[in-house]
Amino acid sequence: MPRPRGGVRKRNNAARRAARLFAYAVVLAVFLLPLWSMVATALSSATSKLGSMDLIPNGFTTANLSSAWHFGIGRGLANSLIMEGAGLTLQLSVSALAAYALARKKFRGAAIVMVAIMATMMMPEEVIAIPLYLIIGKIPNPVTGGTLLDSYGGLILPLVGWALPIYILTGFMKRIPMELEEAARVDGAGELRIFFRVILPLCKPALGTCAVFGFLMIWDQYLLPLLVIQTPSMNPLTVVVTSLQSSQELGDGVKLAAATILMVPSVLFYLALQRYFERGVLTGSIKG
Repeated sequence: MPRPRGGVRKRNNAARRAARLFAYAVVLAVFLLPLWSMVATALSSATSKLGSMDLIPNGFTTANLSSAWHFGIGRGLANSLIMEGAGLTLQLSVSALAAYALARKKFRGAAIVMVAIMATMMMPEEVIAIPLYLIIGKIPNPVTGGTLLDSYGGLILPLVGWALPIYILTGFMKRIPMELEEAARVDGAGELRIFFRVILPLCKPALGTCAVFGFLMIWDQYLLPLLVIQTPSMNPLTVVVTSLQSSQELGDGVKLAAATILMVPSVLFYLALQRYFERGVLTGSIKG
């Protein structure tokens, strides 16, 4: 059977390339067009009709961002960053230590402990809302002398223990050759030195993946602040943006500006850790 000529092959390759580019354009339009429309409307000086959004800013201005900032977005952003920084740091630290014990140490009941940790992911937040509120209300606050209610501690403490990063890091650490740990012990390294010098550097892809998931989990918290916080000035950004969305006095531009400010940190954090996140996902899919 004769092979197709070079011109036919080139046309076929060009057609496939065009179809691929068209598919990419459709996917990008589906995901990026709503986000772009939100940003364009937030930066538009003209008042949009009810329910309508702009694809191109109609008179570029930052007045909507300034108005949103004036209505408490700045304070909410600061509270969310405090909650995010402390919560994510403690979450990754506790998860890494727990995963190291579950993956590298042999003790009776390890499987039961892992099953109990994973079982916490099966319960919706609404189920544990009231018990969580009661427990936080009984934990003393060493700073103010009261309880952890209406404090940063009450916001941060429930975020420390999360099963997903423990599960990811445990599976990743189990794949690290035991010979590396044994060689470090021969050189006189102790447990902490092995953990920080041998295990953690090899877990950077998994830590990046856990950091992205943990950032999104903490950044999107809404029910927990509603339970813990009673002072409006301590509300995180999610609660502030939701309260602005329900306001009848503010225009759509201000509301979308607040939503844009809420979206930007998540996008920037993902882009900053994209390399580690992709490596962690690919490593898990190949070795899993």
